[in-house]
This record gives sequence, structure tokens and C-alpha cells, in this order.
Amino acid sequence: MKFTKIPTNTFSHLQMNAGIMLTTFNTEDGSYEAENILGATTGGLNVTLTPTFSDFGEDIDNCPKNTKELKRIDDYEAKISGTFVTASKELVKRLAVAAELSGNKVTPRNTLNNSDFADLYWVGDYTNVNDGTNAGFIAIKLMNALSTGGFQIQTTDKGKGQFAFEFTGHYSIDAQDIVPLEIYVKEGTTVNG
Repeated sequence: MKFTKIPTNTFSHLQMNAGIMLTTFNTEDGSYEAENILGATTGGLNVTLTPTFSDFGEDIDNCPKNTKELKRIDDYEAKISGTFVTASKELVKRLAVAAELSGNKVTPRNTLNNSDFADLYWVGDYTNVNDGTNAGFIAIKLMNALSTGGFQIQTTDKGKGQFAFEFTGHYSIDAQDIVPLEIYVKEGTTVNG
């Protein structure tokens, strides 16, 4: 079977497990503080970076659709979605899109403030070296993230409540050419490597 093969380095390039959502993460050395984990999730997470295109040749006679020289990227839509099974009051405030936290009360408001937008990170294990200070990881930084899925809770009889979420990254008027998502891929290394 000549073509029933896999790359010899397959185990070194697998992303494993669901990963974690963080408020801050060091993309250089892979360090983070446990208190920066947003919450426990279920069902895995979904990260998407979807471009919107313009085809300047679409209305030109005799021009084939999707001619590469006439295609342009207008912008990207960057999202992270999933379901939390834990919810601190700080997370509930963030899920409520635009809200104030006072003591134990989260109060939604009708206006967005600049402080409602904050970077988020998804980080997952990567490579067969995924423990200790030399662990490999794939990290995704969602910039200027805002909860665009709103606040949701689904309860079940004799089960855990679930908080579905969707965070969308946003461009900034001060940096209009910066796509609001960055991807970091760091291979794990052995202690001697």
C-alpha cells in the first residue's frame, strides 16, 4: 500500500485535548497563572478565522470567476465558541457583553465601553512533549474580544448548567490593518533539546 501512510513525525504534530481559555498567556515561554483560566468547558472549543473576499473580476466580461490577480481580502471574522460548565461572577459579567459588576450583582447596560473589549487566549497541548517548561502548545490570541453570543444558561435535571459562549475579535480604528487574531505554534522540546 504505497499511499496508505502517515508522516513519520505525526506524533510530534498532534494537537491534543480541549485546551483552556485564558485572560492572559505568555506566548514566548507558555506560562500562565491558574487564576487566569476563564472556566471549565465541555464539548471542546471552536476557533474560526473566516475571510470576506471581493472579486474585482466578477463583473468583467470573459473574466473567469475567482481569478487570483483580481481577488482581495476585505476583512476577517475571528471567533472562539464553546460551552462553559463553570461561571464566576467575572465570567458572567464578560458573557453579559456590556455589564457592570458590583458585589455579587451583574447589571447589563445598553452601551459598549472600551473596557468591554479584552484579549482572550485559547491554548492547547501540542506535540508529544507537552509537560513541563519545554511543553509544546498551540495558542490563539483573540484580540479585542467581545461576547457576541450574549449570556446563556441551559440547565438540566440532575445535571450541570451549561453556558454557551461566542467571543468575536474586533479590529481597532487605531490599528485598522491588524487582523484581530494571532496563532502561535511552539513545538515541545526535550530537556536537552
